[in-house]
Amino acid sequence: MTTVNTNAARSSGGASGNSLPYAMGLRCMHLALAAAAVIAAGYLMNTLFAWAREYPESWVMPLSRYISAFFDWLGYEADFGLFTFRELTRAVSQVLEWPLAFTEGLLVSGFGGVPLLPLPWVTVTLIFSTAGLLLGGWRLAAILLGCFAFLAVFGVWEPAMDTFSLVLVIVPFAALLGIAAGVVLAGAPRLERVLSPVLDVMQSTPHFAYLAPIVVLFGFGQVPALIATVIFAAPPMIRCTLVGLRSVPPELIECGRMAGCTKWQLLAKVRFPAAAATLLLGLNQVIMQTLAMVVIASLIGASGLGHNLLIALNSLKLGTALELGVAIVVLAVALDRLSLAASRYDPYKRGEQTRRRGILLLGVGLCAATAAAAPFAEGLHRYPAAYTVTSAPFWDAVVIYVSDEWYDGLQAFKNVLLSYVLIPSRNALLWLPWPVVIALVGLTGYRVGGRKLAATVAALAAFPLVTGFWVPTMITLYMIAMAVAVSIVIGLTVGLLASRSERLSGFILLICDTLQTFPSFVYLIPVVMLFKVGDVAAITAVIAYATVPMIRYTNLGLRRVSAQTKEAAEAIGCTRRQLLWKVELPLALPEIMLGINQTIMMGLFMVAIAALVGTKDLGQQIARALSDGDTGRGLIAGLCIASLGIIADRILRTWSRKRSEALGLTG
Repeated sequence: MTTVNTNAARSSGGASGNSLPYAMGLRCMHLALAAAAVIAAGYLMNTLFAWAREYPESWVMPLSRYISAFFDWLGYEADFGLFTFRELTRAVSQVLEWPLAFTEGLLVSGFGGVPLLPLPWVTVTLIFSTAGLLLGGWRLAAILLGCFAFLAVFGVWEPAMDTFSLVLVIVPFAALLGIAAGVVLAGAPRLERVLSPVLDVMQSTPHFAYLAPIVVLFGFGQVPALIATVIFAAPPMIRCTLVGLRSVPPELIECGRMAGCTKWQLLAKVRFPAAAATLLLGLNQVIMQTLAMVVIASLIGASGLGHNLLIALNSLKLGTALELGVAIVVLAVALDRLSLAASRYDPYKRGEQTRRRGILLLGVGLCAATAAAAPFAEGLHRYPAAYTVTSAPFWDAVVIYVSDEWYDGLQAFKNVLLSYVLIPSRNALLWLPWPVVIALVGLTGYRVGGRKLAATVAALAAFPLVTGFWVPTMITLYMIAMAVAVSIVIGLTVGLLASRSERLSGFILLICDTLQTFPSFVYLIPVVMLFKVGDVAAITAVIAYATVPMIRYTNLGLRRVSAQTKEAAEAIGCTRRQLLWKVELPLALPEIMLGINQTIMMGLFMVAIAALVGTKDLGQQIARALSDGDTGRGLIAGLCIASLGIIADRILRTWSRKRSEALGLTG
């Protein structure tokens, strides 16, 4: 691996100092010729063929109408003899209402029939602080104490507990479903190959698209939100279970068999304990996906912080919305840090049993004492309203100040960006005939991965066309292209800077960790404050949301380049620029491409959410379908977004793998 790259560096720097500019000039010329060919082909097709300019309505497959009709039949007419499908869904809803009623009673409303009050805010805070002390030490305990105290002091305890009561029910359901499915698929490779594309589609389909069919089948409220969130959050757990079970060393499994373990004992006593760290990381992903989806599920009646945030945004109460957004982030940070600490916790460390026993005794004693004293001390049970604080007036004043002082400058920037960059880019993409676009996608797939990949990506590119969603798909593509291009530039630059300094890397990664806990809803608040609604606000939100993985993976890839490789390149005369371009970046390529892949996927998710700030893309189609109860349109629009994500994923992964093989980075 070192030889390959040092030879490349030697050839780039020793004999011909001008080889890099020459290669870049040649590549630019090839790109210019390709662009000219595309423009010429587009002009000819638009001139000669009306069907290439606008896909004929008679050729559109009414797939969305069929799906809507199917779900309407399923929800209102399907009869299985002993019961109808609607009766089945209502029965499932009633069953799921029991654990929801229990967690809501425990944290929010109490149990009127008994009667019992909900857990006091002090007790809940102590429970989590004790868990933090046990799993991560005093620092984590202080973070959790501060997070839950923030929710109480800022007067959002009740909606936060509403949200948390949903999370407490959803996470076990999604985790158990994911683990069970992962175990089955791990033992059935053929079934996994069949279902792997389904998991890809599920993980590529935005949050919104899950809501429309759930509303038709289960109606509005907490239970439909629970079901939609479980479906959305389970795939990461399935993937992590598969990875964890397959990473168990064969020698360990063989030892278990030699010890006489049955199949189930081998799973419970050997495989699961060995894969515990990966499974707990999967649980962390489930928690974060659940919290993100619970906020989105406020659109179908889920109560809690997301519901209050949606009302504040719709009322343009940006100060209140920002405060609620911060509360969501605080809850996300608490759950994220606690679940990550659980994944790293070693219960067999020396002296840990004694320490754990002491912490548990102290925690249980304090929790029991506060719970017993709460009915007699109102301040222990509910945080006194007189002592709550709010920052909403301050943020409202900031919004007014920004509107008064920055309005002209921001509007000028926004207008220039729209007039000279965004609108021309959108119009150019919409001008291209659909056969040219699909041919370009297929040709790219062919050059990267051959006929099979070309056929796959061309079929995925044609899906929005034949289903009647071509124009909103192209608008979505233009928005995601603009946002991802900026995210890649920012991510590469910041990741490169972070890789050069240990202290700077720690600081930047801390910011990235914090930003990754923000639910996507939260990113809409500052962009609406700055740019109101429209494409500029949506693209800015996508950039803010999707840049983090680009930074993380660039930093990771560059840091993994060994010092010996860099010393060898410097020994043969590489300059710092040559070292970066010919050695470090090629060796970091797999991680960088994974970062681009993740940036595109997160950008597509955020584009769908950004429909709430006035875009006209596929996200708007999903939002309109949700409000109109048009299940087919919402699902097809979501699948169109998934098709864009899968095209990018297949091409980038294949290109990255082949490039890595060419550079000798595999094997």
